[in-house]
Amino acid sequence: MIGLLSGLPVSLAKVAEMLSGFPGVGPKTALRLSLNLLGRPADEASQLADAISELHRNVDFCKRCGCFSERGRCHFCDNTKRNSALVCIVEQPVDVLMLERGGFEGCYHVLHGRLSPVDGIGPENLRLDALDARISGGGVHELIMATSATVDGEATAHFLSQRYSGSSRVISRISRGVPEGSELEYLDEHTLHRAVSQRVVWESLRD
Repeated sequence: MIGLLSGLPVSLAKVAEMLSGFPGVGPKTALRLSLNLLGRPADEASQLADAISELHRNVDFCKRCGCFSERGRCHFCDNTKRNSALVCIVEQPVDVLMLERGGFEGCYHVLHGRLSPVDGIGPENLRLDALDARISGGGVHELIMATSATVDGEATAHFLSQRYSGSSRVISRISRGVPEGSELEYLDEHTLHRAVSQRVVWESLRD
């Protein structure tokens, strides 16, 4: 990065250096973005700066479920039309946005991570106290484990299913298999194994 910044004005170099710290943004891309910002009208750059400044002031996480929020509780928890008895557990707030695209009508609980002994992330680092409080309050009839299909994600789902078992509450796991419209030759063996092991009866596909 030092070689690319050599000879640049200090202000331009500072922007490029800060942008290069973002995931997926290398030094050359950071420099191109910085030059693009410089070439735009000053009021656009000011609007971007204001939006970034407002990000931490206005956006927080829901005290109840952990999703994005601007006023203490998110609109998912405030929506009385959603099925509060059905709680879907996810790793990150962005996962909620993905599930919403699928038409899920229940509520969510965001862990803000997943168990990972290698990274030193244990149960105490996840938002389990808030989930304990929701469950002990009653009204939750099913917990859907929607953690990732990684080793850590599966371990997290297993841990949670054990933690909240022993009651009339249903604990389920989102199914995984062959994506719609995909070719088998492009799928990994883990996906194919899960698709076969979790196969459904043909008649149920036509209902």
